[in-house]
Amino acid sequence: MIDLIGYGAFFLTTALIFSLVTLGLNLQWGLTGLFNVGLAGFVAIGAYTSALLTTPDDPARLGGFGLPILAGWAGAMIVGGIAAALTGMATLRLRSDYLAITTFGVAVVVQLVALNAQKLTGGPFGIGFIPRPFGGLAETPLLFNLSNLAVVCAVTLIAYLALEHLSRSPWGRVLKALREDERAAISLGKSARFYRVQAFAAGGAIMALAGALQAHFTGFMAPDNYLPILTFQVWVMLIVGGSGSNLGAVIGSVLVWGIWAGSGTLTSVFFPPGQQARAASLQIVAIGVMLCVILLIRPNGLFGDRPKRPRFGKRKRIATDKSSSGS
Repeated sequence: MIDLIGYGAFFLTTALIFSLVTLGLNLQWGLTGLFNVGLAGFVAIGAYTSALLTTPDDPARLGGFGLPILAGWAGAMIVGGIAAALTGMATLRLRSDYLAITTFGVAVVVQLVALNAQKLTGGPFGIGFIPRPFGGLAETPLLFNLSNLAVVCAVTLIAYLALEHLSRSPWGRVLKALREDERAAISLGKSARFYRVQAFAAGGAIMALAGALQAHFTGFMAPDNYLPILTFQVWVMLIVGGSGSNLGAVIGSVLVWGIWAGSGTLTSVFFPPGQQARAASLQIVAIGVMLCVILLIRPNGLFGDRPKRPRFGKRKRIATDKSSSGS
């Protein structure tokens, strides 16, 4: 029973870290309409920034300043926000497919730098000895996992409440106006590029914070953690939960991660060790099937906005008004 509770805490911690990434994507896409498929790069920037700021000195690479964990998280948000703002200023003149291709290229560049800049990032060997919150409790897995879950829950809750407030603020209404009708928003004196860069930078900072949390939660990071499959997972989480809904971003992340982890457990149980590597592709199949089912039943996701349909009485009244006006 204790082991089950510990695993549940570990599972929820990982799912909520994904929720942070999805909340950042929801700000960019769901609220502003910015098609970012390079989010894995911003997660990696946050993770490496926090790791370099907080790890002990290492003669094999730069960094290792030994700062507190909170300083690493703050630095990750600042660097991730600046990187997203620079990317936004360079790419947000593009639209839809071209913006997606450009942001994907940014993510690939970040991953290649992390893989080859060994003096800075440790190269393919990654960075170890990353300080972990409540590291003194590591010998008691249950307390360690519950403590980390409490920290991640608090950070996710703060981000969720802040984004809910921003989405209802005048700033959020401008972003929605730019998403729905850019020309109408510009005619009211709003700068489309200025607001889009702000939204892109804020979303990138949240993604970078999620990367920092993940790095400190696991205590180790490597370039293989930030492959394009991460972008696929987060986009599915947002689509399932409902684009434009912060609650949907959180619930969708937990649901999709549950199916991803559950399908991985089933493949390890039903397939022999020699074929488990091939059977791992069934995880993607499971996510794809779930995505198709959700889109068929709820095209806008579980918590997305549904088009309002008139009730039977209103339909009848509308039909009567049309017939009378026609006669």
